[in-house]
Amino acid sequence: MIGPFKSIFKKIFGTANDREVRRYSQIVEEINAMDQSMQDLSDDQLREKTAAWKQELSVIEDSVQLAQRLEQVMPEAFAVVKQACRRLCGKDVIVRGHPLRWEMVPFDVQLIGGMALHTGKIAEMATGEGKTLV
Repeated sequence: MIGPFKSIFKKIFGTANDREVRRYSQIVEEINAMDQSMQDLSDDQLREKTAAWKQELSVIEDSVQLAQRLEQVMPEAFAVVKQACRRLCGKDVIVRGHPLRWEMVPFDVQLIGGMALHTGKIAEMATGEGKTLV
């Protein structure tokens, strides 16, 4: 008897994975809006944001409070990373000791994959979805 109801609920609400991706997609919209608003910030201002988070998070000893704060800063932190990637495009950088011409700005699907990993989940990404950057 539960089987038919389960199927109906799945069609209406989607699978647990579908719901999680929808939730992440809403956060991606926030990240993209913040990324656009950060275009006028200097590189030093972006660095200052990161330094402030490091300082703030380093003094939180309670793991629950730390996890909550990390969740709160995640959208802005991802936006800072996206903005930094955008600024690096076309420049030669050293990555793990190897020279590389940086040509990567995270796409929405990569942000979703990064958020899944950030929250301790496993992210399955299809070929061509940019696992290298995630």
